[in-house]
Amino acid sequence: MGRLKRQLQNEYQTDDFNPDLRYDLAYKRVKRIKGFYVHALVYVLVNLFIIISFVNGNSDEEGDLRNWETYSTALFWGIGLLAHGFSVFGRNIFFGPNWEENKIKELMEKEKKEKWQ
Repeated sequence: MGRLKRQLQNEYQTDDFNPDLRYDLAYKRVKRIKGFYVHALVYVLVNLFIIISFVNGNSDEEGDLRNWETYSTALFWGIGLLAHGFSVFGRNIFFGPNWEENKIKELMEKEKKEKWQ
């Protein structure tokens, strides 16, 4: 996490934080999320177009769907899209801050139910 972002986050948690700055931070966050969703939509549409054009354009040759060229754009662009997602949603996209605690409680409850049966 960058110094500026950490500083803004610390200021955000205090009571005398400027509401205009809070709005600006929320606005920028929403714009970043929207940008990711637009990027994901363009990724899907363009790669569908590429795959469909490979299938339709080379109908006389067999095995077009098995060629590396068919999926190379989707693979490399997908890596970039994944990096974009991590930059927007952070590293806790799958494992949030309370994930470990919730999982431990879930497993304890499951063990408790299985013991009595």
